[in-house]
Amino acid sequence: MTINLTVLGEPSAQARHRHFQLKGVKHVQTYDPSAEKKGTFASIVQENAPKEALEGPLLLTLIFYMPRPKGHYGSGKNAGVLKASSPEWHTGRPDIDNLVKFVQDALNKIYWKDDSQICQLRAVKLYSGKPRTEISIESLLII
Repeated sequence: MTINLTVLGEPSAQARHRHFQLKGVKHVQTYDPSAEKKGTFASIVQENAPKEALEGPLLLTLIFYMPRPKGHYGSGKNAGVLKASSPEWHTGRPDIDNLVKFVQDALNKIYWKDDSQICQLRAVKLYSGKPRTEISIESLLII
């Protein structure tokens, strides 16, 4: 069984959790600055979710299509034309591991019961004129 999804828009990365301490309180509190974005992402993919979260070993394939900077395009009458020297691979920030973590956290308990079920992972970061995240979830169980 394979599930394929496409989420349009610029891919988001998992932000580091933040810590704060209220005056007069001994305990440090933590919050996830990506929580709202993960919730939005999860609500988008929820409509294609299986009725029950997948069980067993999974292969997760993620392709992150990042927006191209203006410098990748020509100027003047060639403003919409991609320069021949423009790279295909996105080698800047955000880091691929933070992009992967964001998707894994957003889909956890919706598409699979726990992240530990992901036994194989493929992730790619490319440039595109149409930013998006393509997701493929494949069961590795042989039936």
